[in-house]
Amino acid sequence: MSVFDYICHRKPERSFFYKGRQFPVCARCTGFYISGIASIILFNLYPAPYSLNTLLIGIILLMPCAIDGFTQLFEYRESNNILRLITGLLGGVGLIMVYEIMINFFVLNFL
Repeated sequence: MSVFDYICHRKPERSFFYKGRQFPVCARCTGFYISGIASIILFNLYPAPYSLNTLLIGIILLMPCAIDGFTQLFEYRESNNILRLITGLLGGVGLIMVYEIMINFFVLNFL
């Protein structure tokens, strides 16, 4: 068992392969981790204003991932790895935006 089994389902049909070897996480999680790490770096270099608009943009960026994931989960359609990667990239940015706003809100109001 790998440490990656705890952070992703790692289904082969939903993962990218490079030189015959499966990525450690699925396509959607690959997008989340790449854009999440990039967003953390960029938001520290260029801070975004913490406002309701920023929160709404973060939630809107998470919606394609949720729609793609839930329509696939309930078998309305089958997604593909490129779409999973794209929605993961958008979702990673949105998730970090929401986290940054939540952390900033709690630090400023409760600490």
